[in-house]
Amino acid sequence: MDLAYGPKYEAFRKEVSDFLAKYRDKAPKGLGAAGRPSKEACAWQQLLIEHGYAARTIPKEYGGYGAEPDILVSRIIAEEFSAARVPAGLQNQGISMLVPTLLELGTEEQKRKWIAPTLRGEVVWCQGYSEPGSGSDLASLQTKAVLDGDEWVINGQKIWTSTAHEADMIFCLVRTEPDKPKHEGISYLIFSMTTPGIEVRPLKTMTGHAEFNETFFTDVRVPKDQIVGQRGQGWFVANATLKHERGMLGDPSAMEDRFQALVDVMESETLDGQRAVDNPILRDRLIRLQAELAAMKFNGLRLLTCASKGEDPGVARLIVKLQSCELSHQMSALAIDAMGEMGILYDDSPYLRSHGSWQWGYMFQLGLIIGGGTAQIQKNIISERGLGMPREPKLAKAGN
Repeated sequence: MDLAYGPKYEAFRKEVSDFLAKYRDKAPKGLGAAGRPSKEACAWQQLLIEHGYAARTIPKEYGGYGAEPDILVSRIIAEEFSAARVPAGLQNQGISMLVPTLLELGTEEQKRKWIAPTLRGEVVWCQGYSEPGSGSDLASLQTKAVLDGDEWVINGQKIWTSTAHEADMIFCLVRTEPDKPKHEGISYLIFSMTTPGIEVRPLKTMTGHAEFNETFFTDVRVPKDQIVGQRGQGWFVANATLKHERGMLGDPSAMEDRFQALVDVMESETLDGQRAVDNPILRDRLIRLQAELAAMKFNGLRLLTCASKGEDPGVARLIVKLQSCELSHQMSALAIDAMGEMGILYDDSPYLRSHGSWQWGYMFQLGLIIGGGTAQIQKNIISERGLGMPREPKLAKAGN
């Protein structure tokens, strides 16, 4: 079996390698997964778009590079940036979740207005989905929007709203048809976070930081044309966005970078005078994680293949979020164990390794196993929708 990419792709690999050798000093130290990017990060993103290493297949008229989809090209870019330990561009809720949703379901005006500035990092978005009583059962949400002339009037509350304290805009699910079944009465609105009547309160998590927020809407007025899809079809649009959210959380390139950082920890930290990587128990755990990462990368190629052919990947898509969140948490756990007693340090200890990023990641990634669809729900989805297994029987109501 010949697994060589061939002359055409090897020439492209050299092009990417030459770019990184020339411009790597312009790359910011870190891009982050959310929040407002720095000027340096935005400049780096623009440079990547100009050369086709970010937003590669997004049409030029919407601010992208405009190339045709090519699985091997995408893989080569990911491989070269990962090998060079250079950040491959911005990833956040706007770029990774809203942009593909607008490309698929937005109006021409919405695409031209929002995609380009979002890609450049000029507009930061947050997601208004979960509510205090509507997390796993998202379709039961109660935040309502009533049409008053040419405006929606929104009242209600969202919770676990990532980046709400920094966001310019929000894509938000609201109930517009209260008399219809819960999945049919939802609409998908986009509006400014500076709209009067919006209040954002930070929520401190077990990381010690406030990555999430609760958001309150009191008579928030939004123009009626700021809706994606049709009125009452928000559940369909929301699921398109969730599909891309799971893809963002399960990015194999980001996971590969994290694994390489874990290897660095294993090679530099010592336990009882021995490198952590030379400890047979820790090394066995590392190899197991490497095998999981390889499986994740190949599954990612399967998803790219299906996307390029317009095919439904089925169970291959359903496993992404579950696998990636659990793998990330296991990597952080191994890094902490490899540090020995240094692994329990936190906050501002002078002996803290990597600025405490592994300890923070361990706590935050545990939350991601719950957020965005708990691991238990993900397993139910995989079994029922992916494998065709029967639904769990519901308990009979009292008196039946």
